[in-house]
Amino acid sequence: MRRWTDAEDYHDTMECIDSDVMDTVLEAVRGYEPDSYTESDVRRALGGDPGVEGFAALLSPAAAPLLEEMAVAARDETRRHFGNSVCMFTPIYTSNHCDNRCVYCGFNCDNDIRRATLTPEQVESEMGAIASRGLREILILTGESRTRSDVGYIADCVTAATRHFSTIGLEVYPLNTDEYALLQERGADYVTVFQETYDPVRYAELHPSGAKRVFSYRFDAQERALRGGMRGVAFGALLGLGDFRRDAFACGLHAHAIQRRYPHAEISFSLPRLRPYKNGPSGPAPVGEAELLQVSLAYRLFMPFAAQTISTRERPGFRDGIVGLSATKISAGVSVGVGERSGTEHGDGQFEISDTRDVDEVAAALRGLGLQPVMTDYVRL
Repeated sequence: MRRWTDAEDYHDTMECIDSDVMDTVLEAVRGYEPDSYTESDVRRALGGDPGVEGFAALLSPAAAPLLEEMAVAARDETRRHFGNSVCMFTPIYTSNHCDNRCVYCGFNCDNDIRRATLTPEQVESEMGAIASRGLREILILTGESRTRSDVGYIADCVTAATRHFSTIGLEVYPLNTDEYALLQERGADYVTVFQETYDPVRYAELHPSGAKRVFSYRFDAQERALRGGMRGVAFGALLGLGDFRRDAFACGLHAHAIQRRYPHAEISFSLPRLRPYKNGPSGPAPVGEAELLQVSLAYRLFMPFAAQTISTRERPGFRDGIVGLSATKISAGVSVGVGERSGTEHGDGQFEISDTRDVDEVAAALRGLGLQPVMTDYVRL
C-alpha cells in the first residue's frame, strides 16, 4: 500500500496502523501562513494559553522582535513545571551502518566513512565507561539498517543498559508495535524519532532511497511506540532541511495531537539544527541561534509540560543559556562516533558537535547558573 505522502509503497516489514493524526496535522500545516500574523497576535498569545493559533503566531516572523518577552514567559512556565532541575544524559552509538541515502546525513550509505557495529562485549564496555561518570540516563542510537542492527541486537543493547542505567531511550529506525513492545519489555522507556521535515515533497527529495523514504511509516512511529507500551516519546524536526517555521509548527501539532490521544504519555521535543558531517558540506547553518531559540520558546509556551532536549550540536554558551529558559534536558560527555568511550574508536560519527565538555564540566556550569543537574528522573522498581 501507499499513502498520499509516500514516495514508494510500504515494505513487507512495515505495519500500517489506523490513525488520522498525520492527515489532521498536515492539513493544518497546509493552511499555515507565517507572514499573516501581527505583533498583536503574538502579544495575545503571550497573554495566556496560546492554543494552536497562538502557537502559530509565536513561530511567525512577527514574534522575532518579542523574543525577550517570550523568554520571560517561557522561563516562568519552565520553573513552574520543572523547577530548577535539568536532566543530564548521553547518547551511545552502537552502529553506524545505514541502508538509507539521506542527502544531509553522515551515515548515508554512499558516504566513505568507517563503519562499525559494536559487539555485545564492546557495548558492555562502552556503557560501563559512561556509567562511571555518574550518568544514569542513556540514549541508544544506531544507523537505520535492519540487517546490521536488527531488533534482536537492539534488544540486547537495551538489556545491557539495564545493568548500568535507570532510564533508557532509543533513537533507532522506526519499528512496529510488537517490536516496540519487545524493547519495552527488555527495559526501554522512551523513543525518539525525528521526522526530519514535515513537507512530504521536500522529504521525498531528501530521501532518494531506503526504507526511510516512506514518510507516513516514520510519522506514525511515536504512536506505534506508545501502543507498544513505551512511557514516553520525543519529537523533532531537523531545522534547516525545509521551511523551519512550518516544520516546527507541524512538529508541535504532531506532539500535541499524540498527547491528546495518549494523555498518559510523557512528551518531549528535541531541538536539532542541521550540522556539517565528515566529507559533507560545511558553512553557516541555515537556521540561526535566534531562530532556534524562538522555536524552543514557542514549544514551551504551547506545551508547558513537555520536556525539551538541547544537544551538543549547539555551542556551550547557547546551551547554558537555553536551559535556563525552556530546555530541560542536556547531553554531556558526548561522542557521536561508534566505540569511543572505552578507548578504541571503531566507527565515524554522524555529524560534528560543538560542545565537547565532559559530564563534570556541564554539571558545574549548570550549578553556576543556579540550576540543579539531575542524573535521572525515574526510579526503576
